[in-house]
Amino acid sequence: MKTSLLASAIALTISTSSAFAADLKYTPGEDARFNWQSFEELKKTDLKGETVTIFGPWLTEDKELVESVIAYFEAATGATVNYSGSDSFEQQIAIDVQAGSAPNIAIFPQPGLAADLASKGFLTPLDPKMGEWINDNYAAGSSWVDLGTFADKDGKDHLYGFFYKVDLKSLVWYVPENFEDVGYEVPETMEELKALTEQIVKDGETPWCVGLGSGGATGWPATDWVEDMMLRTQSPSDYDKWTTNELKFNDPKVVGAIEEFGWFVRNDTFVDGGARAVAATDFRDSPKGLFTSPAKCYLHRQASFIPSFFPEGTELGTDVDFFYFPAYESKDLGKPVLGAGTMWSITKDSEAARAFMAFLQSPIAHEIWMAQSGFLTPHKGVNIEAYGNDTLKKQGEILLDATTFRFDGSDLMPGKIGAGAFWTGMVDYSGGKSAEDVANDIQKTWDALK
Repeated sequence: MKTSLLASAIALTISTSSAFAADLKYTPGEDARFNWQSFEELKKTDLKGETVTIFGPWLTEDKELVESVIAYFEAATGATVNYSGSDSFEQQIAIDVQAGSAPNIAIFPQPGLAADLASKGFLTPLDPKMGEWINDNYAAGSSWVDLGTFADKDGKDHLYGFFYKVDLKSLVWYVPENFEDVGYEVPETMEELKALTEQIVKDGETPWCVGLGSGGATGWPATDWVEDMMLRTQSPSDYDKWTTNELKFNDPKVVGAIEEFGWFVRNDTFVDGGARAVAATDFRDSPKGLFTSPAKCYLHRQASFIPSFFPEGTELGTDVDFFYFPAYESKDLGKPVLGAGTMWSITKDSEAARAFMAFLQSPIAHEIWMAQSGFLTPHKGVNIEAYGNDTLKKQGEILLDATTFRFDGSDLMPGKIGAGAFWTGMVDYSGGKSAEDVANDIQKTWDALK
């Protein structure tokens, strides 16, 4: 009864604003997956005549998707929101804030640039209560607060960023039919994953397909492996110190994480083509061994985007599936997740801008995009049934189950390290150079930056 009354009330309200309603992807009150009550709450904020400008990296399909979410804020509050995107966002936002022509809100693909702008006084601190809300309402909440907290120009820390739209990297892909044929089970711990790797070899097969090739960016897939291993062998605090070089790259903790990666790829029997083939294999081609008959490998560790390179017609969840790249049961470090995400910050303060940032906390702001494509969220208050397919739902559950989330470490490091010495060092390591020598070389490059 309450649901039908709410639906009627929403329908009546929306009918008085048909221009807004026409722009809404889903008619309020009609789809039970969505938290329409959170949409109703937005109507308490009257912003008629106000305009919010938002600048971000999204173009084409992603631009349409974010605008489908923005439409609900406009419909509820009466505000006008203008989103613009650019494939040169990083360069343009730096120019705009210095020229005094910043948008109200900027969407940062990487926290590093936001931290730099905050240190120069170009970002507006968010309400401290938002940090409390994130701690309470986001899975691994303190991780998201830490990632969005930076020093201002006086060196004082403030929360500047709210993460909305997250990507997941800690995944292992496999073909369920191949597992079923030989009786393998999905491992739930790193100990079990290593045991499965050895068992596959004992059965006369090859466990892993790994490729580090990526043209001028060759080596980057290995950095993801090492970052995942840092999170599974060291504390989140050590991980953070590593990305700033407070923990040196040649520290035994980091060398150990590199060697953990090496356990999988430096053994000729563990990887398709042998260890020497790893650096020469393009990362886009490397998962194809899962699908050959007979299979060239049984396992492939890669981020949520990799299905774009699977054979045409591959059905996710049937022809191929994935599981969480597990943590060590023996190390008691919880369930860390490596990923990326976009951080939203206020670059030109206004009442409407703050209202929009508050809107991003509402379940409806997440569920509308969840129901479409390419969106994951750590928001514990959303209905996971709103995800548009089972693959997104399963990835969303992994994110919600995480005890720690950390951003791609190489993206947080200086470019000459994260997109240079780290890449080439991992190629050298996969080719036979020792972890200690590789780590020393990378640290020398970092020292030379000072």
